[in-house]
Amino acid sequence: MNAPDDMITRSRTEGDILLSCRNVTKEFSVAGSKITAVDDVSLEFPEASVLAVVGESGSGKSTLARMLLRLMPVTSGTITYRDQDVTSIRGRALREYWTEVQAVFQDPFASFNQFFTVGSLLRRSLALAQVPKDEADALIEECLTYVDMRPKEVLHKFPHQMSGGQRQRIMVARALMMRPKVLLADEATSMLDATLRVNVLNVLHDLKNDLGLTVLFITHDIGQACYLADRVAVMEDGRVVERGSVEEVIFSPQGDYTRRLLADVPDLRGSLKS
Repeated sequence: MNAPDDMITRSRTEGDILLSCRNVTKEFSVAGSKITAVDDVSLEFPEASVLAVVGESGSGKSTLARMLLRLMPVTSGTITYRDQDVTSIRGRALREYWTEVQAVFQDPFASFNQFFTVGSLLRRSLALAQVPKDEADALIEECLTYVDMRPKEVLHKFPHQMSGGQRQRIMVARALMMRPKVLLADEATSMLDATLRVNVLNVLHDLKNDLGLTVLFITHDIGQACYLADRVAVMEDGRVVERGSVEEVIFSPQGDYTRRLLADVPDLRGSLKS
């Protein structure tokens, strides 16, 4: 996948810590009881890298992603972006944060207003971001082309006229239009079939290599995590129970929980060795 020339200038090697969380905890009150969804989690996200957070349903990984996106307040702990505490920012500062930290969520079917064409939806997003109208069409074309979509073929279509994989790639394009530095992909492939899943994984991989984006990839599938990521953090019951490079986690798992996740993908070690 070839990036436009102005995007290539942003490519860089993995470097400084762009986003981090320190001792982040999230508690909920349910029927008078306190539930800890995320328990004292600390993670770092270096520039131009992919960190995968892996865990089964209920492990706390999506709650962590929503706190990092500032869609949900933390109970305790600190979130830092570009060496600035963003744990409690509001108003204009939060809107600026959302420009640089974008997300692609699980359900491509629920991400669009079904009554608007793709072109209308993308132009509305740019209008909300106060991008001048004369720049919007060129930016839409550039970002759709980057994710292997042909603007002339999709801009006039309604979401129901496209596949889930196409919709998910359009979601990535919509995020790219904001020129983000960080992309959080929360179970972004879980509702797609195997072929479309690989397609979206390859798009996310290229975002790091071509654009120098930092990607947080949330998934229950450790096989996908190891295919895409540089580093892996494994969550169980709200805590990070294991972390390391892909090779460390796959070939030297330290915990029974990680070994159980790996057992669900028996060919993973062999594919990496080859």
